[in-house]
Amino acid sequence: MNSRIVIPNVAPEAYNALLSLEKYISSTSLTPVHKELIKIRASQINGCAYCINMHTADARKIGISEQRIYLISAWREADFYTEEEKAILALTEQVTLISNHVTDEVYQNAAQLFDEKYLAEIILAIITINAWNRLAITTGLRAI
Repeated sequence: MNSRIVIPNVAPEAYNALLSLEKYISSTSLTPVHKELIKIRASQINGCAYCINMHTADARKIGISEQRIYLISAWREADFYTEEEKAILALTEQVTLISNHVTDEVYQNAAQLFDEKYLAEIILAIITINAWNRLAITTGLRAI
């Protein structure tokens, strides 16, 4: 691949704004497991090898089992996820694939399981990892 733009060097203010959003996500009440499930699933859908590599490693560090990591892309057929985790994964998929819209069913299921603040944090975490995926893919970051 030819070399591509390095956003932090060319637009540091914009990059720092995205970093600030990431810092906010890190400070929320979202559990570490919920954060990593969101990051892995969105990154899988977007095909971001760099982020999949990073977040599966992070998931292992916080104790998510290999089996749960491997089955994230097939979570509907696996019995290893809680009702809350399934709601988060469903919402992550629909927000990531936003052109298909977020159905009332998926949204209401999440809204019934989480209070408004936690739901807002989930949505913002999904949006943030999608921004990172797009940055990594567009600028050619590669998994090492």
